[in-house]
Amino acid sequence: MVSDAAWKPRLIALDIDGTMLDPATQAISAAVKAAVRRAVEAGAQVVVSTGRSTLGTLPILDGLELTSGFALCSNGAVRVDVATREPVSIETFEPGPVLNELTRRLPGAIFASEDIGAGSLVTSKFPEDELHGPQQLATLDELVDHPVPRLIANWVDHEPAELLAAMTGVQLPNCTYTVDHYEPWVTVVPEGVTKGAALEKLRAELGIASEDTFAAGDGDNDIEMLRWAAHGVAMGQAVEIVRAAADEVTGPVAEDGLAAVLDRWFR
Repeated sequence: MVSDAAWKPRLIALDIDGTMLDPATQAISAAVKAAVRRAVEAGAQVVVSTGRSTLGTLPILDGLELTSGFALCSNGAVRVDVATREPVSIETFEPGPVLNELTRRLPGAIFASEDIGAGSLVTSKFPEDELHGPQQLATLDELVDHPVPRLIANWVDHEPAELLAAMTGVQLPNCTYTVDHYEPWVTVVPEGVTKGAALEKLRAELGIASEDTFAAGDGDNDIEMLRWAAHGVAMGQAVEIVRAAADEVTGPVAEDGLAAVLDRWFR
């Protein structure tokens, strides 16, 4: 945690859903947009860091009026050049062994594999507000036909607590995964890929000191990012395991908690 009163972050990593965007309204408030804009105008490197696909992230970049820098999508598996809106780095894994394990542990689950820039291959249609972009029906064999950056399992008709219990202590082959506390979802990305790891690579490339980093998030996939940052902030509605990973807890997304924190340094 940063204690210097004169400190100001130079690299600002921001989750989307539940951090900038209020799930209840499906919108980013004017206060949060203005706070992000002030940070950019002050010279900070703002990095949108999300579990969303590239297609789900691009409208957010537009809404924030970001025109340069990078965004990290799919929990860090895909890096996007904000200026060109094109992926510049992609990490993938072979989904076959993972699907074999998940179909055994989560009977009845439906799956989606990311097709970058095109949408998702799905074994059954997901609700439109859960996946971003077109959904193309596919068999399990078609899902494992090629490496993917992200695989999602949705254990429909089960509670998040049931999913947590089913996945406790489970190691999936050659990948990293997170379990959602709000939805019965497992999100799988390549081994070693997290928001925190992707941000550390970017930080080093940009030549920004590790002590000048800030991150804000609310989900399980934000934990490594919050630990990575010199100053990590959890949103007020986050569950305890996420709050424990942060240096500070701000107000919930519905009360513009992110804007309140950024306004300390960027007024």
